[in-house]
Amino acid sequence: MSENVVHLHKHTNPPTEPTTVDTSPTVLTVVPDAPPARPVPLWVRSGRAVKTAVMHERTRSAGRAVVRHGLYTFNGSRIAARRAWDGRTGSRYERMIRAAEAAGNLEAAEEWEERLQRFRAARHHRRMDLLHSPVDAAKGVAVGAGMSVGVLVALGVVLAISTGQAGDVITPLTATIDFIALLIRIVQIVWGPAVTIGPFLALLALWSVGRKQHAAPQWALPANVRSGEGEPITPSIVVKALRDLGVPALARAIKEMGDAGASMLGPITIAGCGVEVDVTLPSGVSTNEVQSKRRKLAENLTRHEHEVFITIPQAARTVRLWIADSGALDEPIGPSPLVTDETMTADYKKGKAPWGQDLRGDAAALSLYQRHLLITGLSNQGKTVALRSLALWLSLDKSVQFLMGDLKGVGDWAMFDGLATTLIQGPTDEHVIQVTEMVESAVDEMNRRIQAPPGTTFPPLIVLVDEAQVAFMCPAKDEDKRPYGGSKANSRYFMAVRKIHNQGRAVNVLMWQGTQDPTNENLPKLVREGAHTRASLALGTESQARMALGDKAVDGGAAPNLLRPGLDRGTLVVASDGITIPAGQSSITVRTHYIDDDAATAITDRAKAMRDGVTTLHAIDRGEERDPLADIAAVIGDAPRVRTKDVLARLATRDPGGYGEWSFIDLKRVLDDAGAEPYKSDGVMVVSRDRVARALANRDTDGSVSAE
Repeated sequence: MSENVVHLHKHTNPPTEPTTVDTSPTVLTVVPDAPPARPVPLWVRSGRAVKTAVMHERTRSAGRAVVRHGLYTFNGSRIAARRAWDGRTGSRYERMIRAAEAAGNLEAAEEWEERLQRFRAARHHRRMDLLHSPVDAAKGVAVGAGMSVGVLVALGVVLAISTGQAGDVITPLTATIDFIALLIRIVQIVWGPAVTIGPFLALLALWSVGRKQHAAPQWALPANVRSGEGEPITPSIVVKALRDLGVPALARAIKEMGDAGASMLGPITIAGCGVEVDVTLPSGVSTNEVQSKRRKLAENLTRHEHEVFITIPQAARTVRLWIADSGALDEPIGPSPLVTDETMTADYKKGKAPWGQDLRGDAAALSLYQRHLLITGLSNQGKTVALRSLALWLSLDKSVQFLMGDLKGVGDWAMFDGLATTLIQGPTDEHVIQVTEMVESAVDEMNRRIQAPPGTTFPPLIVLVDEAQVAFMCPAKDEDKRPYGGSKANSRYFMAVRKIHNQGRAVNVLMWQGTQDPTNENLPKLVREGAHTRASLALGTESQARMALGDKAVDGGAAPNLLRPGLDRGTLVVASDGITIPAGQSSITVRTHYIDDDAATAITDRAKAMRDGVTTLHAIDRGEERDPLADIAAVIGDAPRVRTKDVLARLATRDPGGYGEWSFIDLKRVLDDAGAEPYKSDGVMVVSRDRVARALANRDTDGSVSAE
């Protein structure tokens, strides 16, 4: 049997609607009504209303208007008073003299001093004239009045003779007196209103002066004036921005110089999508005081922080300001010449890679000749694309060889399959082990080249590791308990990189690394300082910027930590002697070209067409029994013939332990035994792909070669 539970609320009036009677047992429970909401106190409601009224945009706009127009009048009176003081005294000349002396321009100082002396002499002459002016004025009035009366009487005599009336003699004199009385009456009528309206007209004039000079705080100015969008950079704007920077010594010096503070400035020149100006700071102001206030300086110049760059040129007490046009740095810079020019080739020794544009809008090109490279930055800022664009350009030099390890493993370097001798892609410890052994094979190749006869030239070998922090932080150890990662003396990856940094450039074995978020743990000090070219995208802190670029570059104004993550993607701060840096600076900011995967694939296809064919290894063989003839066939790939020295180099990369010590005699012995003898083509010894393939096909299962 079911039970019905009826909840009865305590109502004052019973329900008016009829209820249905149920025969089943009913359990009655009484549930009191929820207590009524407590009324909000009057003082709370009043406070909320006041807060709403105060925070309302119309109220705030009205408040700004009141402050703005009041300060227009007040500051307008100050401006008018200063102008009057300058006009009555020699303070203007004295300021110009001090400014010329501060700038070291003694000729201009002497010229202004002569003008001051002439002004003082003229003022003295005027004051001496004022001493005699009352007597002279009285004599002048008496003489003038007498002459005027005489003229009027003579005119009356002529009039009396003409009319025959003797009374007309005083008619001109009476008319003149009546006219003077009329003027006095007019003045008496106008004087009262003029005295009443005059102060208001004076205030209106002062308000007009203040309004024209925008003599109010930035927050109180109208939006169209406050934003300053696109406002051109002039000497007065730069001087005011420096004066309001919050450096007391600088503000006092500029105040003493007045408007002549512009003498601190060099010429303002157009520089790409902005302007550039050198500022010679007055005595007592250091360059780092200005550098540390970059954001405030940018805001004083009506720019965003990323649109103002401060560097230190060679001149003492001088800062160089580069000020972008508003919004110019947010515009793309256009495609890379590697994409637009399908005939472009590269020259490792003499050429420069087209990397992007500097802030002046000039092309930024980087020399890669015998320079180790390090690119770092936060994740997803364009590090791989910037590093890959350099490798893409260098791939168009068919003499360059690549060993590549991509420890991200998402296909960013897949287009180098068939172009790089080794390409390892993946983020696991096993991939780190493979990459470490690849770098160690490059060390063996470097040692082989070092031991070659003097004067021997070697093709460039680029050892590239992207996401190198994965290798440095790998916890895996080998069978001898030696760690692959870390920064100790027994760390295999660390020591291999250090060896290439120490001796590799002499024999064209170069180390390129890309890494995220540099710290001492994922980018050891000795490794980052071993790179000749160091570049950084946006970073989080100044300490990271120092790790990425070095103290010298940061002290000279390099600030990748001030780049905007996401918004300044692809913008690099570069410290290298391989790129043209303005005189006196230690770094340069480059906006790199963006080359997407499809365009990168097209470039590598062109590079592959220039070569005989490369068989890319995707793993390092470790200790397996070698088949020399099969390995020779593998390194030849699809090319019809390959020079014997290239075959030896590829074999050494494939298995440094087995083929690192091979000479031409060892290669020739294997080929002669197989019936695939090398021969001369165009004066150089080559190995034929068809001969090697035929020898493999005719070989018996026991490894012997059957007679043809």
